[in-house]
Amino acid sequence: MAGTVLGVGAGVFILALLWVSVLLLCVLLSRASGIARFSVIFIFLGALIITAVLLLFPRAGEVPAPEAEMKIVDAFFIGRYVLLAFLTAVFLGGLFLVLIHYILEPIYAKPLRSY
Repeated sequence: MAGTVLGVGAGVFILALLWVSVLLLCVLLSRASGIARFSVIFIFLGALIITAVLLLFPRAGEVPAPEAEMKIVDAFFIGRYVLLAFLTAVFLGGLFLVLIHYILEPIYAKPLRSY
């Protein structure tokens, strides 16, 4: 089922967005005065009409169409191995520098005290 989130399609989200916006407009317009207060009825009726139209649209079939078998192709195969070789060379160069600068660091002899 392509195009679904949590098992539901886009229509459910459109209806939810429609009704949330209508309820928000109804709450905002309920505080208005005069004729604007009665526009809540028209907004609510408009949302009912839009919901009825969206519910009566033809939907996808009940049985989904069989999907063709998908063949997975690794298009970045060569690039991945080039990147792996580059990172391996950088890692080995870093190990060589650690070997030279920290492990094989020369320890100089301290001069003897002579009285």
